[in-house]
Amino acid sequence: MWSHRSWPGYRLPPTERLRHYASWCDAVEGNTTFYATPARDTVASWAAQTGPDFRFVPKLPKVITHERRLTNVDEPLRVFLDAVEPLGPRAHALWIQLPGSFAPADVPALGRFLEQLPQSHRYAVEVRHPAFFTDAGAARLLGATLAAARAEWIPFDTTAFFASPPTSDAERDAWTKKPRVPLRSLALTNRPIVRYLGRDDPTRTVEGWQRWIDVTVTWLREGRSPTMFIHTPDNADAPALARRFHDEVRARVPGLDALPEPIPVEPLTLF
Repeated sequence: MWSHRSWPGYRLPPTERLRHYASWCDAVEGNTTFYATPARDTVASWAAQTGPDFRFVPKLPKVITHERRLTNVDEPLRVFLDAVEPLGPRAHALWIQLPGSFAPADVPALGRFLEQLPQSHRYAVEVRHPAFFTDAGAARLLGATLAAARAEWIPFDTTAFFASPPTSDAERDAWTKKPRVPLRSLALTNRPIVRYLGRDDPTRTVEGWQRWIDVTVTWLREGRSPTMFIHTPDNADAPALARRFHDEVRARVPGLDALPEPIPVEPLTLF
């Protein structure tokens, strides 16, 4: 997302919030596309508010991944691909988030689905079934299927979040909804994507991401181009935390480009 009540850009008109967000961070998860495919004109407006190097990772609609489970999806897939086409190079990867019930036995369906996708996009898959993280054979099967399609495996790291009981309403809500799976930090491609969930306490969020600082630095030194998404249960501090993560990585990889300077939000006045 690029709009949150606690963020400075929220006071701007809705049509300007993405432009403001893009001055804080250079990538965004496209979670809204999971619920409905946007109009092509809407996506074109997103592209107009961002530079060509900005990274969108839009999620495939749930009708494809959750309702039809990757089968008989030619028409909704065509509509989605047409809708996101105006993003051009900003479409960093298309995000295939699969339900927790999508098990190792379903991997052949994923393989068939990936084979039919156009080569003009990169793809990244997020799985939540515990067996992919605890069964070495299931992990190898999924990894081989993704590698054959040159697709990435997105880890959603919730280990710091689940390390101790929740202490806020937002944490208690997330406690019942977020996947609880072991840590995974292996990249399959040169463009790994990581989703990290911390706590509402920024100090604990920073403590929990230290392992990802090490991993990200290693990836950069290997010539990879990782994308890291920082979440907290209430997301109130997410943009500032994302910039802090970037700063910590850049302190160890000085050649990494700095993030842009945030656009100042002028106070509202009557004149």
